[in-house]
Amino acid sequence: MKKDRYFRFITILLICCVSFFLTHDIYSHGNEAKHVVIIGCDGMSPSGIEKANTPILDSLMNEGAYTMHARAVMPTSSSPNWASLIMSAGPEQHGITSNSWKPDNFALAPTAVGPEGIFPTIFGVLRKQKPSSVIACFHDWGGIGVLLERKAFDVIEDTDGPINTTERAIDYFKQKKPTLTFIHLDHIDHAGHQYGYVSPEYNKSIEEADRLIGETIKGLRDAEMLDKTTLIITSDHGGVGKGHGGATMAEVVIPWIIAGPGIARAKELKSFVNIYDTAATVAHIFELSTPDCWIGKPVLEAFSPH
Repeated sequence: MKKDRYFRFITILLICCVSFFLTHDIYSHGNEAKHVVIIGCDGMSPSGIEKANTPILDSLMNEGAYTMHARAVMPTSSSPNWASLIMSAGPEQHGITSNSWKPDNFALAPTAVGPEGIFPTIFGVLRKQKPSSVIACFHDWGGIGVLLERKAFDVIEDTDGPINTTERAIDYFKQKKPTLTFIHLDHIDHAGHQYGYVSPEYNKSIEEADRLIGETIKGLRDAEMLDKTTLIITSDHGGVGKGHGGATMAEVVIPWIIAGPGIARAKELKSFVNIYDTAATVAHIFELSTPDCWIGKPVLEAFSPH
């Protein structure tokens, strides 16, 4: 019995040490961020994070700023929310009201359009104002592809599964050191639909996402990007039963975590965060002017005072 307790203690200690070394040096410098990596974990709820074993996410919250009370937009479906994240506006502005939306097939016209005929995204804004930027997207759900201003990107890959998505992003870090990367992981939402959003399998899927986020951080270190990278982790919705799309707290409340150079440490945000504040926050990091049609605002509370 004593031996079992000893080995359990050693295992926990090793996990803590690994998570510390994966995340600690991203925050130990006051350097200006030159890279941003957004990891969107489809269907990941704050309650799921609380129940799952997530040493990497826990370390990111300890070394950065976070809230477990951010809000998605209505409807609580994937396309309206991922669009809101990258377009810094809600469905009332960008017009993406369902997963069946297409640039040439929609019910609600956008209030403004960019050069590619859709509502302006952070990717197009970055490309226009800093043309030499390297911009990448690796997505695990095909629906992401139709939301993007594709000419703004150096690479867009519709990958197969979360492991391949993460590995392709890490390979690209080493090759190109991208300025802005969006990584979309879809397996948590699959687990919610198959087993339920309050199930052991769902919690395990969050633990796998946590592991892959740790691999991403290691990849950034290996690419010599880590100390210049701001990392943002968020979701598009939670779920009820085996579905989502409705108007419940379990569906609309999402996590929002940011860490990296210039970000406050162990800061639980008191200000309210919307999913569409993400693009505005990225624009703030890169010192970009934002389109008049954006309604999001940068989450300034997350940044350390100069």
